[in-house]
Amino acid sequence: MATASSARELEPLNPLIAKLESVVSLAEEDRRALAALGEVARDIPARRNLIREGDRPDHVHLMIEGWAARYKLLPDGARQITAFLLPGDFCDLHVTILGEMDHGIVTLSRAKVAFIARATLDSLAGRPGLARAFWWATLVDEAVLRAWIVNIGRREAFAAVGHLICELYVRMRTIGLVADHRFDLPLTQEEIADALGLTPVHVNRVLKRLRADDLISFRHGLLTIHDYGRLERASGFNPNYLHIERRAEG
Repeated sequence: MATASSARELEPLNPLIAKLESVVSLAEEDRRALAALGEVARDIPARRNLIREGDRPDHVHLMIEGWAARYKLLPDGARQITAFLLPGDFCDLHVTILGEMDHGIVTLSRAKVAFIARATLDSLAGRPGLARAFWWATLVDEAVLRAWIVNIGRREAFAAVGHLICELYVRMRTIGLVADHRFDLPLTQEEIADALGLTPVHVNRVLKRLRADDLISFRHGLLTIHDYGRLERASGFNPNYLHIERRAEG
């Protein structure tokens, strides 16, 4: 799908800094260190595996541009997407502790990805401010996974799709990639289905209903939310699990 230039023009200089500073105030020295992580990044095509299950990567991957996903494959080839990774997200921060990947990571669009040596990340994690920020990012990843479990296990399809759209909207807004309630959404219906445990046909029906209810429109990879408050209420979305409100330092 084509990427909308209007949303791309809003891309922040460093999405990781934008994400972390939504909750903590970073020292200038820490900001410079984080900015340096994205100075050398690789361009990766869409639908390319960054990591496969069982790999033992010697680098941590940081999304600078584009989208990726964590996924698990079943023996019959069916895929469950367990997270969407946006600019500013670490793909595999935990691998510095666990060593072996228990899932795969694939790009969903053309992406720019920083490959960060473990020693570099260990050095950054030795700074108290950054250690706290990285721990926050890891805890939010876990909170998002819990929300997805509820989505798959308890919400009917209309609410589940709406809930996912609201989540992605809030996350993209946090890093400055939303304009006039519009943001790039380079996902296929199959990928949305793989994230929600639905079929592509069911996702297609839900998207048609969302359009018919004048809640969203989706053209050329650009999603527009026409009434965010109504979509939030219809899907039972509460952004508290994203923990993005700035907290008092202490």
